[in-house]
Amino acid sequence: MADPNRLAGVASVTINGRAHSISGEGSYRPSGNARTPLVGQDGYHGYSEMPRPGKISWKGRDSGAISVSELSDAVDATVVLSLANGKTIIGRNMVRVGDEAITVNTEDGTFEIEFDGPDVKEA
Repeated sequence: MADPNRLAGVASVTINGRAHSISGEGSYRPSGNARTPLVGQDGYHGYSEMPRPGKISWKGRDSGAISVSELSDAVDATVVLSLANGKTIIGRNMVRVGDEAITVNTEDGTFEIEFDGPDVKEA
């Protein structure tokens, strides 16, 4: 049973069932809908609603046993983030996003990674 007083701290992540190291700063956003106001010169008309992908991201550590190139190119991944408060965040059909390949800081072996996808839920 989870400790009801433990709200944050330890976390773990898997990509397609394979565990990866988290050095810190994980975050998530469940998928859903984004609403944008529709305003005209005469005032508020209503809003539009479009699908908003979910997100799971974290600062990882290159253990030497992972391929940073494979992580950079990841598509159709299942990402599971387990949190200290007992929540499990599950993202299906996730794609690693970013304008460039993952960059590793060699001083401490860390990198930042973000996945977006259509189906991110809290469990």
